[in-house]
Amino acid sequence: MLLADDTQASVTKTGAVLLGNYVACDAFDANRPLRIVTHAHGDHLGGLRKSIKHCEKVIMTPATRDLAEIVNPKFQLQNNNILTLEYGKPFRYNDDETITLLKADHIMGASQVLVETANGTRIVYTGDFKLEGTPVIDCDILVVEATYGNPSCRRNFDVNINELLVAMIERRLRGGTVYVFGFYGKLQEVMHMLRKADVEVPFVMPDTVHEVSKVCDIYGMNLGSLTLDTSNEGQELLDSNLPCVAFYHTNSRFKVGLNHARICVSGWEFQNPCRQINEHEYLVALSDHSDFDNLIEYVKRSKAKQVITDNYRSTHGKALADEITKRIGVPAVAQPLGKGQTTLL
Repeated sequence: MLLADDTQASVTKTGAVLLGNYVACDAFDANRPLRIVTHAHGDHLGGLRKSIKHCEKVIMTPATRDLAEIVNPKFQLQNNNILTLEYGKPFRYNDDETITLLKADHIMGASQVLVETANGTRIVYTGDFKLEGTPVIDCDILVVEATYGNPSCRRNFDVNINELLVAMIERRLRGGTVYVFGFYGKLQEVMHMLRKADVEVPFVMPDTVHEVSKVCDIYGMNLGSLTLDTSNEGQELLDSNLPCVAFYHTNSRFKVGLNHARICVSGWEFQNPCRQINEHEYLVALSDHSDFDNLIEYVKRSKAKQVITDNYRSTHGKALADEITKRIGVPAVAQPLGKGQTTLL
């Protein structure tokens, strides 16, 4: 049985998630007049400048537009063909398909995409998401992310990770500055949970983290006062090892705060909620993606009749597709196809 007609849904070899007749998500496709950006992480911004130049409309949430401009200032996201859509607001194209962005719990502005075709078929692309905080959308065809699509990728911790992380940071603040390393979006999530826990010490950060944080604050994260590490106040806090939390992108991990209390937040930890990785540093299993069990749960709740797993942005797309078919009995395939795979089930 053929899983799905290419005009319904597919993932191309260049990473474009094609939905219906007109939409390409998260990569450029020359044959699609509409480009959707689900969120402002780099692996979902591929070919965006080409899309801006060639597509009729480039669609994203307002927060994603603002964050994407910070991530790459070369994007020209004030062009007339940029369309920002609020969650739940439908966009009708060519009188035969309707596109709606719906919330995905990932980074600020992240969205799922629902395309409703002229014959009533509902096609959904999840983008990246955590199940908690993400509404499950009923659909006929589902394209699902597969970051943690291998059955080994389970976080069955009997502990509240947020509470654990806040407690760790609070304890280490007694000794001075605490450095936190993670990706954009996840850093702001940590800031938000600290402020919710009434941690009122200064937050210090470099320019790009500062700009991303300001956007997240504007869109409702309530991060409080933010201090640049290049400002006089920021330099004094860090140089004097005063109680503050310093937030840096993962890429800076081996450059700053080497002899201070350090915490890395990462979803690639499945054995322990927290483990020590060197003398001053701990790894905490904080993720902004669903683990394997939650990916399977989303597929179940969606009532999808056909499933495609994103095999472009993950090495686990094939494993997830196989498990969906085995556990749920729903035809599933990984795309783009790897060696030896076939769309025939």
